[in-house]
Amino acid sequence: MGQEIETTSFTDADSREFAEHLRKETDLLMAWEKEGRISGSPRTAGFELECWLVDQDMQPVARNEEFIAALDNDLVVPELSRFNLEFNGDPEILSGTGISELHKNLEKLWRDARDTAAQMDLRLAMIGILPTVTSAHLCEENMSDARRYKAINNQIFRLRKGQPILLDIDGIEHLQSEHMDVMLEAGATSFQIHLKIPEGGGTDYYNASKLASAPLMAVSANSPYLFGRDLWAESRIPLFEQAVSVGNWDYAERVTFGVRFIEEGFGDIFCANRQRYPVLLPQCSDRPPEKMDHLRLQNGTIWRWNRPIVGWDEDGTPHFRMEQRVVPAGPTIVDSMANAAFYYGLVTWFAENEVRPHAQCQYHTARDNFYLAAHDGLDARIRWQQIDDRPIDELILDLFLPMAHAGLEQLDIAKADRELYLGIIEQRARTGQTGAVWQRQFVKEHGGDMAQLLKSYLHYQDLGEPVHSWPLDPSE
Repeated sequence: MGQEIETTSFTDADSREFAEHLRKETDLLMAWEKEGRISGSPRTAGFELECWLVDQDMQPVARNEEFIAALDNDLVVPELSRFNLEFNGDPEILSGTGISELHKNLEKLWRDARDTAAQMDLRLAMIGILPTVTSAHLCEENMSDARRYKAINNQIFRLRKGQPILLDIDGIEHLQSEHMDVMLEAGATSFQIHLKIPEGGGTDYYNASKLASAPLMAVSANSPYLFGRDLWAESRIPLFEQAVSVGNWDYAERVTFGVRFIEEGFGDIFCANRQRYPVLLPQCSDRPPEKMDHLRLQNGTIWRWNRPIVGWDEDGTPHFRMEQRVVPAGPTIVDSMANAAFYYGLVTWFAENEVRPHAQCQYHTARDNFYLAAHDGLDARIRWQQIDDRPIDELILDLFLPMAHAGLEQLDIAKADRELYLGIIEQRARTGQTGAVWQRQFVKEHGGDMAQLLKSYLHYQDLGEPVHSWPLDPSE
């Protein structure tokens, strides 16, 4: 959940000073964009993968600090809860074999981490929601030690005036529960896809990323179960949106698909960050505005499903990135890379096409498509341009996959990589088997023992074959 801070309590004076720093940095960033001072070359790709530590009984284990010390790799860091980890990858240039290089690097890191976990008699699980996690696991006692997490918890409940978070998800079944901390967020783990945006492309790529969210969501769903209830194909979406809700602030909820397409540039989003969202972590910095400390800290506490990022090239030139957050973790590394390839190809085609698709789409349609895809997965029926109420799996096969192929070809991605990764997406759409579908079918055939489900899931995950090919046999 972002950078560490120095304290967990703040004063009104802190908030006023932070707001002034934030105003100056936002104005400076918007000026940089207008003056063409934002880097866009070369286009690069990256990721963050969140996962779980579990024991041999398939229960989450709160030992991430011990695990990280044993692994001793700076690319693996703690997450909000003591049973979650985050794997990071060094960026790769998005051309040639860039995606397969990301794949190779993550596979090695995951293999080393699995070996370390085995030495601790533990296992690693990449899955959107751990089927065996319970409400009792998601408590403040299992929160990681970082001050940032405790401060966010305090500030969320300050805005809520001490009122509990009411989780209410209506899916195939209905789940309601009440919580007095933000640890529900720890129940949702994702594969976050990063894309450095080409110079001058902020508006088109941001809007294109919104449009790509629905097909990407439908074909990657991997989170049907929460607390033993069968909810959405991707229950992680309503879970995270409600987990850090600030209450009756509909226009300023911290996890959101957003309210519109942008028109003027990336700076529009950071201007909205300053104007619409109460500051959660008003920790002030004495570094110059060019470092963007306050702007980045504020942005790190707003978890848009498509989040803008400000970064720097090695020579210190600022750049913009998209962080596509809709994809759940897992089921396998090759599935994750297939999701990334689908996203990179689709968003490039949308953003670079002569007629931008977002110019032909009302924003509320893109938003509705996303939530339909999260609720129903590949069974969703969506609207695309003049096509009304068509099955999204058909649209993926007939429209979105050809677009993604064209986008990857435009990026000069190696033909073998295009065929491998988009071939996996195609097979998921043809067979109808995503991670969510496999989990539901397994429960239908073998019963609702979540530990048995997870054990079999991890068996096939460790084999590394894409999820569309998984059988429904329980592991030995």
